[in-house]
Amino acid sequence: MSTASPAPAAQAAPSLLRTAGASYFPIAFIARFPFAMIVVGTLTLVVAARESIALGGLNSAVVGLGSALVGPLLGAAADRIGQRPVLLLSGIVNSLGLLAMAAVAFSDLPDWTVLVTGFVIGASSPQIGPFSRSRLVQLILARPSSAQRARSMNATMGYESAVDETAFVFGPVVVGLLATTLNPAAPMIAAAVLTLIFVTAFALHPTARAAAPERGAEQPVAQAPARELFSLRVLVLVAGALGVGLFFGSVLTSLTAFLSESGRGDSAGLIYGVMGVGSTILALSMALFPERFALWARWLVFSGLMLAAMIAFGAADGLGGIVAAMAVAGIGVGPTVVTLFSLAAERSPLGRSATVMTMIGSATIVGQSAASALTGAVAEGAGTSAAIALPALAAATVVLAALVNAIACRRPTVPAEPEALAEVPAVQH
Repeated sequence: MSTASPAPAAQAAPSLLRTAGASYFPIAFIARFPFAMIVVGTLTLVVAARESIALGGLNSAVVGLGSALVGPLLGAAADRIGQRPVLLLSGIVNSLGLLAMAAVAFSDLPDWTVLVTGFVIGASSPQIGPFSRSRLVQLILARPSSAQRARSMNATMGYESAVDETAFVFGPVVVGLLATTLNPAAPMIAAAVLTLIFVTAFALHPTARAAAPERGAEQPVAQAPARELFSLRVLVLVAGALGVGLFFGSVLTSLTAFLSESGRGDSAGLIYGVMGVGSTILALSMALFPERFALWARWLVFSGLMLAAMIAFGAADGLGGIVAAMAVAGIGVGPTVVTLFSLAAERSPLGRSATVMTMIGSATIVGQSAASALTGAVAEGAGTSAAIALPALAAATVVLAALVNAIACRRPTVPAEPEALAEVPAVQH
């Protein structure tokens, strides 16, 4: 009787949950919240402390500028030297910046000090979402079976996108709860504490070794040329993410202006969270969509739903209509964000996945920040009725990027990480 054991490729591999460790997923989830809270939190704080929605919006724009300029550099540094040192340094600087903002906003210091502090916060924001994807992809590569790798890759990309979306939508809810029950500085202090605890835990988690670049005496780290980051197929995704950020920022700021007229401005984050219900459900359900419902078509369909909801938002004449529009918008924005990140995973050049994912996240933040500034200025200068018309323009930007993607970027993708993605079933995009 033969006692030979099965070949390693035939043995059942441990689940990704076991491979990463039970603690990984809650740590990675909570560590995303400070990043999701900073734009809304600084807006709420500065408006309350300085009594100027225009300054609050401008400060949010500066936060986004910091993220846009430095965020992709953090991703590139992680691709080159590993995530752990990048996360530890950015987490410490970010926590100090958040605590400084809580103090500076209520001080007698001039407005420019608020803006400088906002820039530091944006520039040092830890890039948890992109780094988490990179780690899990490396763990999936260790699976002996191509079928296991395919199943794990598809499920993981859907999960990561849904978790990002959940944090991005419910981060403002946390801000609203803390601002209304405690004081406007509480969200900044809470974000600083979460960063110190959970970003540090994420940085020190053993999975950080999986994403560390392999260095040999004879070969440098393998990376595609940087120019591949600026191809149309990547830039159209950045444009779509920018539009999503414009959508988030214009909706939140116009909603804040609308509620401020009735003395309920601090509750904007709570009503904004209505969008999160359908968004989260649809984002988590994306893995159930049929394969023939191609990614390029999903982007078109769900961004179109965002646009329709925002047209209704601009036409609403009461709180009930606005809440209904927010609920419908959530059904569109969740799948749109998931689709953008799924396409980004497919199109990342070799060795540049953290950089591309960080570009997508930074584009979302800069769009949210710029829209906050513009919408705040419109609200003060032209009134709330003009401000609530802007989200439809933001949604139209997402639709336009989807059209460009559908027309010019639908040729089959050659996976940027062939060792990671070659066995994943092709999806039309």
